[in-house]
Amino acid sequence: MSFGAAGRVQKVMIQPINLIFRYLQSRARVSIWLFENINERIEGQIIGFDEYMNLVLDEAEEVNVKTMNRITLGRILLKGDSVTLIQNISDGGK
Repeated sequence: MSFGAAGRVQKVMIQPINLIFRYLQSRARVSIWLFENINERIEGQIIGFDEYMNLVLDEAEEVNVKTMNRITLGRILLKGDSVTLIQNISDGGK
């Protein structure tokens, strides 16, 4: 955090690429919301990514939100244009 002229605390913005890198380093399990597909999410550990937000996930599972059915996918490449949101689920989503 940095302090402004009037003693106010300003939060430093975290770049999205830095957050993805943090998930990669900590081997955190993440839930990925898919673009225009509200009934399914992909869960797994990020083991690689690039500047287009293409993600390589290990131990990936496809999760149906309504029925909570899980399909094991293994190691996959998820194109960045299908990613809407990345959420950490290793510590309960916090």
